[in-house]
Amino acid sequence: MARLKTLGSRIKESAGSRVKVVSPGSWRSGMTSSQRGYGYKWQQARERYLRDNPLCVYCERNGRTTAARIVDHIVAHRGDMALFWDETNWQSLCKPCHDSVKQAEEAAGLGG
Repeated sequence: MARLKTLGSRIKESAGSRVKVVSPGSWRSGMTSSQRGYGYKWQQARERYLRDNPLCVYCERNGRTTAARIVDHIVAHRGDMALFWDETNWQSLCKPCHDSVKQAEEAAGLGG
Protein backbone atom coordinates (compact mmCIF):
# COMPACT_ATOMS: atom_id res chain seq x y z
CA MET A 1 0.00 0.00 0.00
CA ALA A 2 1.39 3.45 -0.90
CA ARG A 3 2.06 6.02 1.80
CA LEU A 4 0.12 9.25 1.78
CA LYS A 5 2.06 12.46 1.47
CA THR A 6 1.74 14.82 4.40
CA LEU A 7 -0.13 17.99 3.61
CA GLY A 8 1.22 21.27 4.89
CA SER A 9 -0.88 23.45 7.11
CA ARG A 10 -3.43 25.51 5.24
CA ILE A 11 -3.65 27.98 8.09
CA LYS A 12 -0.89 30.57 8.04
CA GLU A 13 -0.04 32.77 10.99
CA SER A 14 0.25 36.36 9.87
CA ALA A 15 2.98 38.57 11.24
CA GLY A 16 1.81 40.37 14.35
CA SER A 17 -1.18 38.09 14.86
CA ARG A 18 -0.11 37.10 18.36
CA VAL A 19 -1.99 38.80 21.16
CA LYS A 20 0.23 40.72 23.55
CA VAL A 21 -0.72 39.85 27.11
CA VAL A 22 1.52 42.37 28.88
CA SER A 23 1.71 45.98 27.77
CA PRO A 24 5.16 47.33 26.95
CA GLY A 25 6.44 49.27 29.94
CA SER A 26 4.33 47.24 32.37
CA TRP A 27 5.98 46.30 35.66
CA ARG A 28 5.53 42.66 34.51
CA SER A 29 7.36 43.01 31.18
CA GLY A 30 9.97 40.33 30.65
CA MET A 31 9.43 38.69 34.04
CA THR A 32 8.47 35.10 34.73
CA SER A 33 5.66 34.36 37.18
CA SER A 34 8.28 33.29 39.74
CA GLN A 35 10.13 36.56 39.32
CA ARG A 36 6.85 38.38 39.94
CA GLY A 37 6.40 36.54 43.26
CA TYR A 38 4.25 33.59 42.18
CA GLY A 39 6.75 30.84 42.99
CA TYR A 40 6.73 28.00 45.52
CA LYS A 41 6.23 30.28 48.54
CA TRP A 42 3.15 31.81 46.86
CA GLN A 43 1.73 28.40 45.94
CA GLN A 44 2.01 27.30 49.57
CA ALA A 45 0.40 30.51 50.87
CA ARG A 46 -2.32 30.28 48.21
CA GLU A 47 -3.21 26.69 49.17
CA ARG A 48 -3.39 27.63 52.86
CA TYR A 49 -5.53 30.70 52.13
CA LEU A 50 -7.96 28.72 49.97
CA ARG A 51 -8.17 26.02 52.64
CA ASP A 52 -9.15 28.69 55.19
CA ASN A 53 -11.32 30.71 52.75
CA PRO A 54 -12.78 28.16 50.32
CA LEU A 55 -15.70 30.15 48.86
CA CYS A 56 -15.83 32.90 46.25
CA VAL A 57 -16.51 36.20 48.03
CA TYR A 58 -18.33 37.70 45.01
CA CYS A 59 -20.66 34.71 44.72
CA GLU A 60 -21.33 34.79 48.47
CA ARG A 61 -22.38 38.45 48.19
CA ASN A 62 -24.98 37.34 45.64
CA GLY A 63 -26.30 34.43 47.70
CA ARG A 64 -24.44 31.71 45.80
CA THR A 65 -22.06 29.09 47.17
CA THR A 66 -19.17 28.54 44.77
CA ALA A 67 -15.76 27.02 45.43
CA ALA A 68 -12.91 29.49 44.94
CA ARG A 69 -9.84 28.52 42.93
CA ILE A 70 -8.05 31.87 42.75
CA VAL A 71 -6.49 34.06 45.44
CA ASP A 72 -6.86 37.58 44.11
CA HIS A 73 -5.18 40.77 45.27
CA ILE A 74 -7.98 43.22 46.12
CA VAL A 75 -5.72 46.19 45.40
CA ALA A 76 -3.37 45.47 42.50
CA HIS A 77 0.14 45.20 43.94
CA ARG A 78 1.98 46.20 40.73
CA GLY A 79 5.22 44.70 42.03
CA ASP A 80 4.98 46.07 45.59
CA MET A 81 6.01 42.96 47.54
CA ALA A 82 4.68 44.31 50.85
CA LEU A 83 1.23 44.64 49.27
CA PHE A 84 1.67 41.32 47.44
CA TRP A 85 2.15 39.42 50.73
CA ASP A 86 -0.43 41.40 52.77
CA GLU A 87 -3.12 38.78 53.42
CA THR A 88 -5.67 41.49 54.23
CA ASN A 89 -5.33 42.37 50.53
CA TRP A 90 -6.29 38.85 49.41
CA GLN A 91 -9.70 37.47 48.51
CA SER A 92 -10.89 34.09 47.28
CA LEU A 93 -12.60 34.10 43.88
CA CYS A 94 -13.96 31.51 41.49
CA LYS A 95 -12.50 31.69 37.99
CA PRO A 96 -15.66 33.09 36.34
CA CYS A 97 -15.81 35.99 38.84
CA HIS A 98 -12.07 36.65 38.55
CA ASP A 99 -12.18 36.63 34.76
CA SER A 100 -15.29 38.80 34.44
CA VAL A 101 -16.32 40.90 37.45
CA LYS A 102 -12.82 41.52 38.82
CA GLN A 103 -11.29 42.26 35.41
CA ALA A 104 -14.14 44.68 34.63
CA GLU A 105 -13.52 46.46 37.95
CA GLU A 106 -9.82 46.79 37.18
CA ALA A 107 -10.53 48.07 33.67
CA ALA A 108 -12.83 50.69 35.21
CA GLY A 109 -10.04 51.77 37.57
CA LEU A 110 -11.50 50.18 40.69
CA GLY A 111 -9.54 47.99 43.08
CA GLY A 112 -6.16 49.62 42.75
